[in-house]
Amino acid sequence: MTIVDVRILVEGASDVEVVSKALQGLALGSEYNITISSIIPTTNIEIAKSAAAGADLLIIATDADRVGRDLAERLFSELEEMVGHVERMKLPLGHDLEHVDVELVRKELKNTLVRAGLKSLQILPEYIALRNQLLDLRGRYESILREHEELEKAFKELERNYNELKNQNEQLMAENRELRKLLEGKINTYKLEEVWKSLFPAEEVPDEEYIGKAVGKLGLEGKIIVGQGYIYAENRKLVEDLLKTVYLSLAIRDESLPPEAPEESSGEEDVEKLLRGL
Repeated sequence: MTIVDVRILVEGASDVEVVSKALQGLALGSEYNITISSIIPTTNIEIAKSAAAGADLLIIATDADRVGRDLAERLFSELEEMVGHVERMKLPLGHDLEHVDVELVRKELKNTLVRAGLKSLQILPEYIALRNQLLDLRGRYESILREHEELEKAFKELERNYNELKNQNEQLMAENRELRKLLEGKINTYKLEEVWKSLFPAEEVPDEEYIGKAVGKLGLEGKIIVGQGYIYAENRKLVEDLLKTVYLSLAIRDESLPPEAPEESSGEEDVEKLLRGL
């Protein structure tokens, strides 16, 4: 259990003797769990501030006359924010230890401690509310801390995935650059309509998707690419051969050959077998 630190401010040295004598008859540690850590004789505000700072309970013990009351009020207003609690105690008039009633001082000191304790009970509901808030905040803090740890783990996992994807992307980009270097000077671009019309002026250009299927059927992937009105190939002959084959397949599908069918049309059965299903 925490010991309550009590300090007593008095006006002069004679008061120290009176209060010390009164304390000898009180079992404060066993009855109240408190200790009187110091008795300070001073009327100086700055000295009082230095001596009282941090006390759990400060007792201002002054005479009951007007001077004592004024001093107590001044000390109270200056020190109440520096300690846990401030309580006033009145000393009987006369500072001569031989003539002062020590038992009366002892009784007043004990009553002062009891008053301080009772006043402290008034703030108990507020203390309990604050304690509950603290416990709630602690629970929320622990929950947020756990969530933070989980997010941190997730972040590290995402960071690892990102780095892996970044490395893969860099490898793909490097491979793409190499492919571009290989393709430079080997792939030419031909306008589909232009090549088709040069071969079959009277025929409409077939659908690109149909031509693309022919590329797959003929196993020309990687050698010929069809898209967006263009054909990409190593040379024009490959393009012309592809379009002649497409022309033949269309003619076979329609069961008639137009007059401008090319000489290569003699392989109709092979073409029909190869491109069946286009």
